[in-house]
Amino acid sequence: MPVPAPPPAQSRPPSAPGPGPLTHGRGAGSVPGTGGGGLPGPPSLPFSAPAAAPVSVPAPVSVTVDEPGVGPAVNPVPQGAAAVRTAPSPVLERILRGPSGLGTAGLYMTRHEEPPAPAQPAAAGNPVPGLYHHPVAEPDPVRVEEVGRRIKAWAVDEVELFPPDWEDQFDGFSLGRYMVACHPDAPTVDHLMIATRLMAAENALDDVYCEDHGGSPVGLGGRLLLAHTALDPLHTTTEYQPEWAASLHADAPRRAYRSAMQYFVQEAGHAQADRYRHDMARLHLGYLAEAAWAETDHVPEVWEYLAMRQFNNFRPCPTITDTVGGYELPADVHALPAMQRVIALAGNATTIVNDLYSYTKELASPGRHLNLPVVIAEREDCSVRDAYLKAVEVHNDLMRAFEAEAADLAVSCPAPNVLRFLRGVAVWVDGNHYWHRTNTYRYSLPDFW
Repeated sequence: MPVPAPPPAQSRPPSAPGPGPLTHGRGAGSVPGTGGGGLPGPPSLPFSAPAAAPVSVPAPVSVTVDEPGVGPAVNPVPQGAAAVRTAPSPVLERILRGPSGLGTAGLYMTRHEEPPAPAQPAAAGNPVPGLYHHPVAEPDPVRVEEVGRRIKAWAVDEVELFPPDWEDQFDGFSLGRYMVACHPDAPTVDHLMIATRLMAAENALDDVYCEDHGGSPVGLGGRLLLAHTALDPLHTTTEYQPEWAASLHADAPRRAYRSAMQYFVQEAGHAQADRYRHDMARLHLGYLAEAAWAETDHVPEVWEYLAMRQFNNFRPCPTITDTVGGYELPADVHALPAMQRVIALAGNATTIVNDLYSYTKELASPGRHLNLPVVIAEREDCSVRDAYLKAVEVHNDLMRAFEAEAADLAVSCPAPNVLRFLRGVAVWVDGNHYWHRTNTYRYSLPDFW
């Protein structure tokens, strides 16, 4: 049953309810495409940006260097110590660079929307000391501006996502910079908007249903279920269908979910759309687990918290990298256990990045917010500083596991679309870190070093 069209547009009264500022603290954390040429072959992974030189995938061999920030992987440490860089694997670099030879030129993308942007100065923001990550090139400012303009128009004019007094906080979320950094191979701005709308909708629901802008653990399951029907339509009788259809316009999260999903399914294949619905169900399950702990004032064991974060995490975002890139990874390939492990590890690592960068922000907000440093401190009876530093190491272990598993899969299944998808997931991981590091409007680091 198709999702119904919205009712006639109405002016929004000044007191109209809407979600608070996008928090991105507990959740995942997105116009139909207009073409875009052939599929690009995957350059080396991790990948920074289309115009940048490929960066090699690190192998699990560390060497000491004198200057932090040099090379494909950066692991800055407190002052007085050397940074750790991981040496690249020539074999893996060759595999992930992509196909070559006769007949493969059409797999490489050339963008035609706008001329190359001039070089930009590095964005503000310091990385978490000791955090294993890969630097990326600054996102294309032309695309950043256009995506930012379009998502603001969608949020205000199409779905009434937030009231006017929260406009500065919506702007401070920097959705355009976020999504351009995470999807530099998107053929068009229309493709970028697929991810951007979904990201905005996911975070609006998190704010309104789960967080401090009207959210509560009480009754969360019912709210999530009804919102999920905006993604996975209700198939019911003729008598009750109109009531369900009307409910999709009842609040900002449902309006946003419904609209973003309509745009998404116009570009995505059927399997891609169902994949996204499944990952959003995972996300909502994670929300419910955290809500249950909040209602019972339960601090989980560290492993329990990490289990929750495997569901309440960014997974829906990198898993649509092929749709945003204008191609499709076959459903049977996406479902391979090895591919599922790669995607899960990527989601887990990027979510711990959020725990680390949003740590001080969450401490300053009302109530107790569960994040990995808080759980480690309580369950392992250590100082908040030691718990935070251990959380950094947990992230680093997850990142290295993600890269190792991606490398193994690239070797065992070197098909061009598989390599491109793995590259896209790695790009998303790096872009997610870039956004957290540079969003000084939202985040600041604790004084632990």
